[in-house]
Amino acid sequence: MIRLLRRSRHAPTDPPARLIERLAGPLDPTLALMFQEPSVGRLIADRHGRIVRASDMLRRLTGPAADLSPGTPLLLLFPEAEREAVWAELAPVLHGQARATPARAFAARLAGAGPDPVDVAVTACAVREADGAASGALLSMRDMSAQTRLESQLAHAQRLQAAGQLAGGVAHDFNNLLTAILGAADAIAAADGLTAETREEAAQIRASAERGSALTRQLLAFGRRQTLQPRVLAVNHVLTTMAGLLRRVVGSRVRLALELEPPGLQVRADPTALDQVLLNLAVNARDAMPEGGVLTLRSGHITLFRPLPRGPETIPPGRYVMIEVQDSGMGIAPEVMAHMFEPFFTTRREQGGTGLGLATVHGIVRQSDGFLGVESTPGNGTRVRVYLPRWDGGDVAIPAPPAMPAFATPTPDPTATSGIVLLVDDEPSVLRVAARALARRGWQVLAADSAESALDLLGGESPPALAAIVTDLVMPGQDGTALVRAVRTRLGAPTLPAILVSGYAAESLQCEVAGALGEHGTSFLPKPYDIAALATRLGEIARR
Repeated sequence: MIRLLRRSRHAPTDPPARLIERLAGPLDPTLALMFQEPSVGRLIADRHGRIVRASDMLRRLTGPAADLSPGTPLLLLFPEAEREAVWAELAPVLHGQARATPARAFAARLAGAGPDPVDVAVTACAVREADGAASGALLSMRDMSAQTRLESQLAHAQRLQAAGQLAGGVAHDFNNLLTAILGAADAIAAADGLTAETREEAAQIRASAERGSALTRQLLAFGRRQTLQPRVLAVNHVLTTMAGLLRRVVGSRVRLALELEPPGLQVRADPTALDQVLLNLAVNARDAMPEGGVLTLRSGHITLFRPLPRGPETIPPGRYVMIEVQDSGMGIAPEVMAHMFEPFFTTRREQGGTGLGLATVHGIVRQSDGFLGVESTPGNGTRVRVYLPRWDGGDVAIPAPPAMPAFATPTPDPTATSGIVLLVDDEPSVLRVAARALARRGWQVLAADSAESALDLLGGESPPALAAIVTDLVMPGQDGTALVRAVRTRLGAPTLPAILVSGYAAESLQCEVAGALGEHGTSFLPKPYDIAALATRLGEIARR
């Protein structure tokens, strides 16, 4: 092949090949129409791999800088690293060694008109003379770049989906552990006769569990499984309000600038989640400007009439509000850009980076039906754009899903609630801690580790008169919603109060909670919960 590339186009040739010579000259109209098919680039080469003629479509694929003149080695159209492989595919066709197969198909890349190679599907068939000898080949090249891009996007989405499912499962199990830890810490703190040191240790246990809960919320956000409470937001108001906090976060060496479009841009999103997106992006921008610089927040809008590719994702047509976070920092290297939203990928592990910040941003934006776009050049800063669907419905009242309880400890009135509560959880530590805590608050607790065990407790001719049910949502065997309905049917109490609890967010459990939360007396409480919040919720629903 090396000798082939060095061969001059004026080198001596084989004896005249009649068919190849005719293909080099004017083509009859039918053959010319086929050769110039607009969707396929075509090329005729002699048996030495030199170009005889090339179609206009091939010129568009390779760009004006490529030499397609007769006599040019066709291997020059391919990246240098791939020429050996291409020649290995073409040589049997050019030299007539592929008689058993009329055509040879393979994938390759053309050097292309831009900075990136063009993916093509190549079909090569031999040009044979009347005596059957091969005198060259006809190559047909179909542009596969769009298909390759779509396959890459699909693979990227599948990787993120798999990682999100893993993160959601880890968060679910972790939330069970945190619920038990919080309950045990509260039980220790409530005991009589404790020393100040013991109370301090119990408080430290609780604080550590709350930090763990913040981590699980990040995992749920990345996996698009957190509980969101969307409402209509004025984007400029959000950016203006967050500017004060962000100025303190980025420090005095970074100047924060606001460039806002006139008022009127609205989106429907969770305000806390959107604030988290802005905070995470600002922190990353600050870290990219260790010597100081400018951080710019912009708002704008865009209407797309056709799909818009943005990195591994494609934004569908529609009306969007843009929130842009731009820094004047060091920029992002291309090899880092390809992984920046992947979970646990970080370039700052030595400085304590977890790799969850941008993954959380991606999860929140996608769960809000939005998209992300990143533009960066090393040495020239980075621009991150958040595209959220524009809300044009006005400031309407939007019902919020059940609120996630804060970790502040409520003060329930134990004398205002009494009765029998059916408590069901397949996690033994959670079941034990919750049962003891509710008993201390005046409840008579029937505890069961499965739906089947719970129904056994209600067997007999005189089942107990329950005041409420508290059940884990996802359990082996019968799930929580089926248990609630079965208990209500058995007791003849269709409005019996019930609380469904889970380490998964309600939004990720649509099939399990479909219709259940709409039933009278049913609510959702995400794990990890503290026992005081559970007792308060029980008291509220039992008094209705």
